[in-house]
Amino acid sequence: MNTNSNTEKATFGTGCFWCTEAMFNALDGVISAVSGYEGGQKENPTYKEVCTGDTGHAECVEITYDPTAISYQDLLQAFFRSHDPTTLNRQGADVGTQYRSVIFYHNDEQKQLAETAKAELDKSGAYDDRIVTEISPATTFYPAEDYHKDYFQKNPNQGYCAFVVAPKLDKFRKVFKDKLKPVNA
Repeated sequence: MNTNSNTEKATFGTGCFWCTEAMFNALDGVISAVSGYEGGQKENPTYKEVCTGDTGHAECVEITYDPTAISYQDLLQAFFRSHDPTTLNRQGADVGTQYRSVIFYHNDEQKQLAETAKAELDKSGAYDDRIVTEISPATTFYPAEDYHKDYFQKNPNQGYCAFVVAPKLDKFRKVFKDKLKPVNA
């Protein structure tokens, strides 16, 4: 376990937070990835309220990480490679503003790094369509209800987990195999 008290936060929305939480929790240097809601107008929104799309919140994950073990640039790379940043308010079958591609930055350096990464990736032609990822200042993060915590880990055979999260996580682990936590961590 990390003994470094110098931790930082990163907050990303890549669609369903069950996928996002499972992927980022697999990375070495990530101390925790907590599912929740950010970027909306309603205080203390519930999952049911966020799912309506009326609160303005995105399903996202607030990551606490050790910057001596993993950089914000590495997290940005994982963010952009773990979902389709060219689809507006949608990831696969999940549709609505709550599933938007979003980076909530916590300081000016994160903002600059996120904007640079987005611009360079767009310019590279890696995607056929323009990247629509929103880059916004972090606001209040509201942790999701307890049953969402470690949802994939606790429910690997649930339909969505088995058919959507598991394949996505397998692909993520192959792409980022050199950045994963040790097996016995």
